[in-house]
Amino acid sequence: MRNLRNTRCQSVSFGDSHPITAIAHDLDNVVVAIGPSEANPTIALKLLPEDATSLDAAQHIASWDVVGTDSILDLHCFADTQTISLVLANGDIVIVRQDPQPGEELIEIVGSVDAGVSAASWSPDEELLAVTTKADTVLFMTRDFDPTANITLSGEDVKVSNHVSVGWGKKETQFKGRGVAKTLRDPTMPEHVDEGTLSPVDDGSVSISWRGDGQYVAMNSVLASEPRRRVIRVYSREGVLESVSEPVNGLEGALSWKPSGQILAGVQRRADETCQVVFFERNGLRHGEFDLRLSKDECESIGRNMDLSWNVDSTVLAVSMADRVQLWTMGNYYYYLKQEIRFDSSRPGGMVTSKWHPEKPLQLNCSSGAELRMLSYSLVVSRGSVEPPNDLGLVAVIDGKTLKITPLRVANVPPPMALDEIDVSTAITEASFSNDGSKIMVRHGEQVSTFACDYMAKPMKRAALVGTEDLSPELRLSTEQPNSSLQVGEGDFTLSENGVLHRGGSPLPVRCTSFVVTASHLIYTTSNHLLKFVHLQEDEELQIPLDEPEKDERCRNIERGAKIVTVMPSTFALVLQMPRGNLETIFPRALVLAGIRNSIGNRDYKKAFLICRTHRVDMNILHDYAPEQFMRDTDVFLKQLKKVAYVDLFLSSLSEENVAETIYKETLTTVMDKPLTAGAQNGQGALPTSKVNRICDAMLAALRSQPTPALQNIITAHVCKSPPDLEAGLSLVSDLRIQQKQAQLESAVEHICFLADVNKLYDTALGLYDLDVALLVAQQSQKDPREYLPYLQGLHDMQPLRQRFAIDNDLKRYRKALSHLHTLEVFDELKAYMSKHELYSAAIEIYRYENVKLTELMRLYADHLSSRNRYKEAGIAYEYVQDYASAYEAYRGASLWQECLATAELVPLGDEELSALATDLADALEEGKDFSAAATVHLEYLCDLEGAAKMLCKGYHFSEAIRIIAKHKKPELLRSVIDPGLIEASASMTELLAEMKSQVHAQVPRLRELRQKKAEDPMAFLDGADGDDGDIPDNLSLAPTDTTAGGTFMTRYTNRSTGTLATNATRKTSKNRRREERKRARGKKGTVYEEEYLVNSISRLMERLNSVIEDLARLVESLMRRAMRERAVAVEVAAQDVVEACRDSLEEVYGVPEHGGGRTTEEQQAVDGEVHNRPGGGEGVLYETLAASGHKPVAPVLKAFERLSLLS
Repeated sequence: MRNLRNTRCQSVSFGDSHPITAIAHDLDNVVVAIGPSEANPTIALKLLPEDATSLDAAQHIASWDVVGTDSILDLHCFADTQTISLVLANGDIVIVRQDPQPGEELIEIVGSVDAGVSAASWSPDEELLAVTTKADTVLFMTRDFDPTANITLSGEDVKVSNHVSVGWGKKETQFKGRGVAKTLRDPTMPEHVDEGTLSPVDDGSVSISWRGDGQYVAMNSVLASEPRRRVIRVYSREGVLESVSEPVNGLEGALSWKPSGQILAGVQRRADETCQVVFFERNGLRHGEFDLRLSKDECESIGRNMDLSWNVDSTVLAVSMADRVQLWTMGNYYYYLKQEIRFDSSRPGGMVTSKWHPEKPLQLNCSSGAELRMLSYSLVVSRGSVEPPNDLGLVAVIDGKTLKITPLRVANVPPPMALDEIDVSTAITEASFSNDGSKIMVRHGEQVSTFACDYMAKPMKRAALVGTEDLSPELRLSTEQPNSSLQVGEGDFTLSENGVLHRGGSPLPVRCTSFVVTASHLIYTTSNHLLKFVHLQEDEELQIPLDEPEKDERCRNIERGAKIVTVMPSTFALVLQMPRGNLETIFPRALVLAGIRNSIGNRDYKKAFLICRTHRVDMNILHDYAPEQFMRDTDVFLKQLKKVAYVDLFLSSLSEENVAETIYKETLTTVMDKPLTAGAQNGQGALPTSKVNRICDAMLAALRSQPTPALQNIITAHVCKSPPDLEAGLSLVSDLRIQQKQAQLESAVEHICFLADVNKLYDTALGLYDLDVALLVAQQSQKDPREYLPYLQGLHDMQPLRQRFAIDNDLKRYRKALSHLHTLEVFDELKAYMSKHELYSAAIEIYRYENVKLTELMRLYADHLSSRNRYKEAGIAYEYVQDYASAYEAYRGASLWQECLATAELVPLGDEELSALATDLADALEEGKDFSAAATVHLEYLCDLEGAAKMLCKGYHFSEAIRIIAKHKKPELLRSVIDPGLIEASASMTELLAEMKSQVHAQVPRLRELRQKKAEDPMAFLDGADGDDGDIPDNLSLAPTDTTAGGTFMTRYTNRSTGTLATNATRKTSKNRRREERKRARGKKGTVYEEEYLVNSISRLMERLNSVIEDLARLVESLMRRAMRERAVAVEVAAQDVVEACRDSLEEVYGVPEHGGGRTTEEQQAVDGEVHNRPGGGEGVLYETLAASGHKPVAPVLKAFERLSLLS
């Protein structure tokens, strides 16, 4: 669908006296050879710069005399050595140096072929020169002109290939249907076999062409032996004959190998005196053809000598004739004539010389001898307007004298076909459409024809000629003047020939292969096979989307090599052409969503809905894009949609997700109007209620306000709530049954059963106690009538309250069933039902004003709580009903000594029983180390002052013990109870402090040693990672942890490529994990777990020290009060030593570890839980240990120990 548009045309006149005989490219400059001729037997080389417009700009390189009848067969420039190679027909091979060094000649004949040369060509890599001589030999030479192969041409060469045709492309191999005769001729036996007869105008010329990669070379020549015919020989780079072409009648000397390597092109003159381009495969078999569309006269006049040349990227084939050059492209296996370059004159008996640029695919130089044209082209789409409403998708394709027109919005006709065709008298060079698409301007030759059309009319108005005008001299001159711009653009955007997109002359950071500009978007394809959309806003920078097609609506994947043909924003369609030529119409989300948002902004909800429905867009966007506006426009929404099915589809598509912030997030950064912006920002999170319920309620209000409410929509709105309001929907069905509207009733039941689960509907209908509706719903389900009919009949025969109890019991609505029993006044049945379903609280709530029954229910509840070992609540319940005997036993089971003794006093218990109870409680409190409470029981209930004092001493409450002894006037107990208690407490405390001190002095140095070992030799630190029976993991990194580029200890467990290990967990893995956890808990010396164990051990020591600090202070004070100064000093000194040792070790133990100082990203992710492929089994325990060692441990806060000033 692309045409060749001329972007540069520079003409340099040389005159007939100095005709150009050869052309070559020297980077961006052009080297031309002038001569030799019989009138001027001299060869002159001139260098023309890229912007040359006249012969005056040419730079003379060299000139020398030769024989006037000689000719140049090959002219080639070597840019790296600044030399020019010429191969002459008389056999001389000449080197011309543009910048000769001292001792080098400007012109040097490096070799000569005595027999003469018939053709020559350099390989694409400039390393080999293939030469055919007039003695029927082929020479291969290196760049230094050293021969590598010398092959003699022979008539026996044709035996190399034994061609067998299988009927490729023949009529005999095509399926014709069942109506044709079944006996078809063998397609491998053709009707006519070519013998390879020579063309009547064959001049016996030889041509050579290399494949694009330089691995093969083809030669077209006439066999010297009889029968004489033309053959194409294919040689390898080493000079080995690979294949020979099959015989083709009328084959001529032109030859060009497609650089991509697929086919070779030649020219055939048929028996009807017309010409066509024929193609051959590398094995010599024919592979299609196309007609050059020349009349017999043109074949005789301008087509006697022709030459073929592919451009470097194999997209354009140039056919050179006597006075013109034709440029052909291929798409969908059809060849289009895109341009015809005509010259006013040509050399007698010669043809136009054409030469493609070796690197720039669409840059061509042509010469008729007297004139040199330097041309540049670009492949562009001749499309119509893309602005609505004139975006008809008009595309014009040039094909010689025919213009193929297709309005893709009306008819998506695949190329090479077209909906309409325009024929003119000469080859078309350019075509364009008016803005409204009603006129087509066609330039052909030196004329411009205007056609009128209307492809949207019914019936369609095809293109008709309105008038033809000659190009004015000014316009003709402007088209022939040099044009330095090599860019093709639309509006403010241009695309350079190297794929750089510019806006206003400034390059954009994109690699573009094709683009189109609409009023709101820049749409382009990239070399990474992505289609991207960029919002166009005034005075705003372009926001280029990232290559994230799975996240961003402005980016999507396309087929490799696809390019944009046109876009139709009205239908949200974009047409792409694939590399093979076929068209694909897509509807990108960016265009579709832009249309939906625009329709919502214009309050055209029906159009937005239909777009969503057609393109399968989530209907939630109708609300989520502008929530406040939508909630105000529910009446407008229903009025526009009208159809009941449309409203149902919208309601049934609702969900809680805010699609405007998730899958359809707006990518346009411009601030919208207030309703849209406010709505989009608030979303669903700003409102307390469910979004779905809010919309359904608004729809219900709007539907009920209509003169004739749509019952089906009302039911849908109820059922689509979250959770579904099935009761409200079934209530409508029940109302229809009562009103005896049978037709609407059946429709409503069928609809609600379609929307919701029939089983839930059946249960809900039963819950409404409407058996008739339940029967209607059951009939719509898959239930067996033998099951539900007897059940419903049984319910129908019951009394109303008993019926409701049975329904609620079957639906497991036990609380409601309990209320029905209360209404039935069956208290005994209610108690049994309450006990069965444990509805004690509900029953108590029902009988809260009936004290007698409430007391009975509370006692049952207390018994239930006691049976479930909930003694505290049971005791409270027993005490509520004043059953103190049961209450104190319950409190005793709950270890509530205060409540237990209080209720026991209220029973009342005897003195012996009360004393026994108090003794048991005191023993339990002592065992639980609640010495203060035990002392209270001993003192107040057992009258045991000595026992109370002993309990207080055990709890280090010496001051309280001395107080109660003094109060009860028992000073003798100070010596018998308090002093022994102080001695025992000081001894145990001193022993504890000594153990703490020795632990600190042992573990802190060991921890220091471990950390130093880990820093110096990580592998030695991990030596015991797998215990005694495991080897060191050989995939653990030894790199320092302050290096972020390499792996770390965590690399073994943070490598995402290892996959998910948890799914492979087995019983063995669990066993290994338990074993590894036991090793970790033990913290055995020398293992990787030892450091963690030591840190945890020191932490527990400091916590224990904090817990005894207050006891230490009370102990020291009490020892001084009882004149035990030496013991007090010993305890205080021991305590001070331990506190100072712990405080001194805080920085060393809990400071930043040397290993953890440079934690890498992988370790941090592992610690934070961001890496999900955590290993299982025993390795998981090691993983946790390494992760824990990588971050700073939390240091505990040591309480201050204040020394007694009396001991300072």
